[in-house]
Amino acid sequence: MLGFLVRLLPFWVREPLLVLVGSLLGVRLLYLGLDDGEWAPAGFGVLFLVFTAVRVHTVVQALRARRNRGTAASGDDGTGAGAPAPAASHAEPPGQPRPARAARATPVREKEPNAWGQALAAVAVFAALAAAVWLGPKLLPSEAHGAPGAVSCPDAQETELPGAYKETPRAVTGAELCEALNTPELARLLGTPAETATAASASNGTAPLTDGKVARPEAQVEFDTYTVNVSVTYNDLSIGQYGKLTEYGQETDVRRLKVLGRPAVLSSDHTMKIEIDLGGDASGGPVEQGPPARTLAVALDAKDGGGYYEITVWGTSGAFPDDDTLLGITESILPAIPGRTV
Repeated sequence: MLGFLVRLLPFWVREPLLVLVGSLLGVRLLYLGLDDGEWAPAGFGVLFLVFTAVRVHTVVQALRARRNRGTAASGDDGTGAGAPAPAASHAEPPGQPRPARAARATPVREKEPNAWGQALAAVAVFAALAAAVWLGPKLLPSEAHGAPGAVSCPDAQETELPGAYKETPRAVTGAELCEALNTPELARLLGTPAETATAASASNGTAPLTDGKVARPEAQVEFDTYTVNVSVTYNDLSIGQYGKLTEYGQETDVRRLKVLGRPAVLSSDHTMKIEIDLGGDASGGPVEQGPPARTLAVALDAKDGGGYYEITVWGTSGAFPDDDTLLGITESILPAIPGRTV
């Protein structure tokens, strides 16, 4: 359909437009291919540039032919100003009427449209469309956090918090964790700035094996490449004790450090994969081992009096970012988590 509409355009509109579009796409694809080391985009870029060179050659040939026709037409008009008038063979007697000369038919040339004007008009229209596409998302109202298409966190107005939250002096909710986590900065920190979040969730749960007495809110933001989960456990377990448990557990690559002046522990472990069949019997498959994940546990305060944050990252391909990336995410999230007195 688009090709049919392009063919309907006049020559002096269609060809400059194809030259402009082909050159822009060719240069862009060639740059992306060489920058990423991918030969497929670079090859398509070269094809677009060859196509553009052919169109430029066509326009040049048309301009030359147009100029040649104009020169030939100007030489044929009139009787030829530079040619000498033929001498009269004999003088005509006075008073005798002169024979009427045959009227020379002068062709009437139709006024053709200005080719350069059409070309400039086509370029101006294309530039206006490109500007509208480029500036539209920036000028139109955007969704949450100023990122078009980004997902929103659950409503911060909770219905009824579990009793463990009311007994914890500075417990935050899952919605508050989600607001601190789900920001446009998160994609850049993950090393995937072009991605936007595809899902965001939050919950106000309690820690397992505590009979609902320990508050453990959590939030999760998913991207195409990575998933980030943050939780807060309000128990008496210090990071020192947490580190000893990781040494005796199944965690690997354990590393102790400090984050924002607080004790912290880095460790790796596998996530769990649970499949639920929503068919007739609503049966689920067995619990399987999911992709490996990297977790950074940070004490709630510098004194390490008990309780900790956990920031966990895993990828759909089975890989996760390096430790510096996880540290950058943590240093960005923790100051944004509010402290709330119940």
